[in-house]
Amino acid sequence: MPSEPNRRNFLKTSAAATTGAVVASNIARTAHAQGSDEIRMVLVGCGGRGTGATKNIMLAGGNVKLVAVADAFPKKADSCINALTRDRDIQDVVKDVKEKLDVPQEQRFTGLDAFKAAIDVDADLVVIATPPAFKPQQFEYAISRGRHVFSEKPVASDVAGCRRFMEAVAESKKKNLLVGIGLQRRHENQYKETVQRIHDGAIGDVIAMRVYWNGQGIWWKGRDQAAALMARPAGLPTGLIVEPSEMAFQCNNWYHFNWLSGDQICEQHIHNLDVGCWVKDAYPVECNGMGGREQRMEGDATKSQIFDHTFCEYTFSDGTKMFSQGRHLAGSWTHVGEYAHGSKGTADPSGSIMGANPWNFTGQRQQGHQQEQNDLIATLQRGEIYNEGEYGVKSTFTAILGREACYSAKVIKWDELWEKGKDLCPGIDSYTLDSDPPTMPGPDGKYPVPVPGQYDPFA
Repeated sequence: MPSEPNRRNFLKTSAAATTGAVVASNIARTAHAQGSDEIRMVLVGCGGRGTGATKNIMLAGGNVKLVAVADAFPKKADSCINALTRDRDIQDVVKDVKEKLDVPQEQRFTGLDAFKAAIDVDADLVVIATPPAFKPQQFEYAISRGRHVFSEKPVASDVAGCRRFMEAVAESKKKNLLVGIGLQRRHENQYKETVQRIHDGAIGDVIAMRVYWNGQGIWWKGRDQAAALMARPAGLPTGLIVEPSEMAFQCNNWYHFNWLSGDQICEQHIHNLDVGCWVKDAYPVECNGMGGREQRMEGDATKSQIFDHTFCEYTFSDGTKMFSQGRHLAGSWTHVGEYAHGSKGTADPSGSIMGANPWNFTGQRQQGHQQEQNDLIATLQRGEIYNEGEYGVKSTFTAILGREACYSAKVIKWDELWEKGKDLCPGIDSYTLDSDPPTMPGPDGKYPVPVPGQYDPFA
């Protein structure tokens, strides 16, 4: 991972990109290939976020056609297409909805390796909205096939995945491919203008950051729900539930397994950590933290292995701090947001400044999930590109740094973790729904849960 001065130089470049600057490209394959302005799109990951991102793209005003989908489970692929076709918002905006979303069965690919067949379909853009563990291999393959990519965040669940994704980002730059990352706050006017004012000195020197993702809880899906998504063998009696494999259960219940999701700090709190680093115009050099699981599944480790609360103290190279809270605790104070404290005032990066230079954002506030796709499609249709891959990896790694600090209750250095951090899913390229996942329940049915003070982030 680059040294601190290089990280700062990169951030200045990426900040310019997110305020609207794009790089003109003379790529051989563009959205206007073969004399058409149609953007042919492939979706990898047909769950809620994949379906939502596709809807946002369809509403972005471009000439987009969905030509293939891939998902681990057959019924998710079908339900995604059906939901998009019936969506009233899409029907109001898109002409010939059925034609734009007409994905024949032979181009609805299923299984953990289905992404390859989908990406091989003649297409311009690949949207990746799978559990974080699978994103590095899918992104790498899409870049190898010369596709533009939008990948949801986080881009990995472990250090090995971050390194793999970063290598593919380097290849995407060599090929002049667009890379969008689902850290949508960087596309919202209210955030962009506030952060620019902070960088211009509105609150003086940034002394500290506070960032929060405190919520009540998340979904949990039982084994019967995974079984319902599987293709039923021919001749099986109606009503008989087929026990899913352990891999199928974990992939459908992916948030609750560290190797798949990276835990709450990685999967959700990454948004706030990303804003903190964007404001600070740097990434931390170390972190210490604490956390545990007081309420998660009522302490039942047969269902989940992730924490339900974390607190991190990140330190930057100049000695300043970013304090982070992440929670899933019923009955607790809930709050999602970010705050910057400076020598001349304080700021809420979502649109306000207090102190020597008070200010409130008065422009048109934007809904991030839609705006990031508006920007992506408009950029492609102009024949231009931008690349958000590096800050996508570095913000993901910031979250992983915090997770490992909380799991271990030790001070973890950025550079050491980048060099020596764990691979949570070794051999992932060969995984199938019949494989044993890298995390298995013990004889008592319980999954391993990290114990602060005992967990080793490098073993």
